[in-house]
Amino acid sequence: MVHPLITQTHIDDFQRDGAVLIKGLFKGQVDQLRRGIAQNMAQPGPYASNNEKAGQTGRFFDDYCNWPRISDFEAAIKSSPVAEVAADLMRSDRVQMFHDHVLVKEPGTSMATPWHQDGPYYFVEGRQTISFWSPLDPVTEAALRCVAGSHRWEKEVLPTRWVSQEGFFADEGQYMAVPDPEAEGMIILEWDMEPGDAVAFDFKTLHGARANTSQSRRRAFSLRLVGEDARYVERPGPTSPPYPGHDMQPGQRLREDWFPVLLQR
Repeated sequence: MVHPLITQTHIDDFQRDGAVLIKGLFKGQVDQLRRGIAQNMAQPGPYASNNEKAGQTGRFFDDYCNWPRISDFEAAIKSSPVAEVAADLMRSDRVQMFHDHVLVKEPGTSMATPWHQDGPYYFVEGRQTISFWSPLDPVTEAALRCVAGSHRWEKEVLPTRWVSQEGFFADEGQYMAVPDPEAEGMIILEWDMEPGDAVAFDFKTLHGARANTSQSRRRAFSLRLVGEDARYVERPGPTSPPYPGHDMQPGQRLREDWFPVLLQR
């Protein structure tokens, strides 16, 4: 039996396309997450950024790895059905926390979120990985966009720094250049969304988000989770998030005291 929020079609679409819309996943947690984001912006963590780029207008705030210190984030994660839905979509009996991510585009923010895959930034590898991107404001502009089937590409996309667009680490042929999905005629999935809806997508799904040209803010809470086959892997350079002092070795599962198991069936 799958969770009542989803059907077998959701699972099939996620497996085939690498992305699917889940209506109302965080519907009961919208106020909690809004409070958490307000606290996060008032008290940014060490990884916070305003993504300031010459010639761009507005403010694009993002920060991550704050759930251990922001109680509303932890409460929202644990009170929502996100772990059960993640298990169904990944086809995994185990769901483990990786990290949270907040992204806020104020009205008139001209910077788009660049096309990227999450996986190459991370020190985790596996077929069972999933991110959830949930807006806390109605979204018809500044929406998340995902390239269908990109999680199955033979090569991963080179991770870049969002403002400078420089490579996150040196590429020795392991990665492909960041493509231009619109110019190359790729199938781009995009949805109008209500607060608490969520796009679920694979760590290797190419995605980005439009600028916010509206007169309303666009707050989004994102959550990254892994399944039973996920293992620690070393990259050609520093990862994001870095998690200094983690002491994990290649091939190990993520340490449970830092990355708690949310569900074990």
